[in-house]
Amino acid sequence: MSVETVDTLVVGAGQAGVAMSEHLSKCGVPHLVLERHRIAERWRSERWDSLVANGPAWHDRFPGMEFPRTDADGFAPKEEVADYFVAYAEKIGAPIRCGVEVKEVRRNVGRAGFRVETSQGVIEARNVVAATGPFQRPVWPNLVPETAGLTQMHSNNYRNPGQLPEGAVLVVGAGSSGVQIADELLRAGKRVYLSVGPHDRPPRAYRGRDFCWWLGVLGKWDMETPGPGTEHVTIAVSGARGGETIDFRRLAQQGMTLVGLTESYKDGLMRFAPDLGKNVARGDANLMSLLDEADAYVARNGIDLPEEPEARTIGPDPDCLKNPILELDIKEAGITSIIWATGYAVDYGWLKVDAFDEKGRPKHQRGVSAEPGIYFLGLPWQSRRGSSFIWGVWHDAKHLADRISTQGKYLAYHAAANRKDADLARAANG
Repeated sequence: MSVETVDTLVVGAGQAGVAMSEHLSKCGVPHLVLERHRIAERWRSERWDSLVANGPAWHDRFPGMEFPRTDADGFAPKEEVADYFVAYAEKIGAPIRCGVEVKEVRRNVGRAGFRVETSQGVIEARNVVAATGPFQRPVWPNLVPETAGLTQMHSNNYRNPGQLPEGAVLVVGAGSSGVQIADELLRAGKRVYLSVGPHDRPPRAYRGRDFCWWLGVLGKWDMETPGPGTEHVTIAVSGARGGETIDFRRLAQQGMTLVGLTESYKDGLMRFAPDLGKNVARGDANLMSLLDEADAYVARNGIDLPEEPEARTIGPDPDCLKNPILELDIKEAGITSIIWATGYAVDYGWLKVDAFDEKGRPKHQRGVSAEPGIYFLGLPWQSRRGSSFIWGVWHDAKHLADRISTQGKYLAYHAAANRKDADLARAANG
């Protein structure tokens, strides 16, 4: 069986893979992108129906193309985001091959490059870029057994309220996904309990500018390392219904019951940590800190933006915050389903190379792996805070393409020098 060869193989055709292809093409690097499903598949089939992008359309896009249907200050629906990447791939002529799964990558023995086993045969590549992103394997704690008789699903399997049985819902996790799903269920008439852990709670907009703009001008997107203890803190922000600042007190006043971090389950009783007040206070402090920095920026630079004192208003604490529930009888509460909005883990089981630490995390510097010829793209904090966002991954891809191109030039020089030496040897012997 013949073996296909390519200089650089990119695994994954989501936002990372498409961005990587664009920059490799600009650098003149021959490459192929493999995608096991469709371009940007996770946006279509692993997100809920009403999801929109968390950043405005002017910000959460690649530099080379705008969203065709969503206003610049609007939030693109998930299907439009997926269509955007399909159109962008067509625009740049990306060599993407869909329906091909990469099963295994191993370094060649005694020669350069990698042997890649795919569902459609073997490919050999000098470089491999893992562009599968950070949202690969849904994770949630193994707390509630199946024998509890509850419908349980991860947020990536949730689509709409009609999926769930009659009864109340416990949503575990109050980052962007959890709080948006909980809000949608509440608006659909469900009794909702929301388990709130540590989080940041930025304003959706302030003084007429979206928080994405504020993070930009304040230099926060370009932060190269997270602060101590903030590496995995979730962000409660939403673009739903045109975008609004998440306010847990308002949700409680509308009928949602807030509880602390979910700790354990036994004999029908769910137990929560006594940290709800601390977690909400932390979110409030994060909000106020960003407002303070924004005001200081306006004053320092003499910018004409309207004041917004109401943004600092903190409403009264609801009863569930003043008297937090620490133990909940699932049956008495009428809870029939649990949605685990508890995040994702990476899954590089197919990458059989020496590029990971003892916990299975990629060893890299700005995406350049400790294993020569292996590159990672789309990781959180890969080079800066914005790395796992649409525009951030585009800039990280540019860096990686330059590194790959530079390495290729060194190898091209080596090959040319070898040919020259061989020619001189033949001439001397001729």
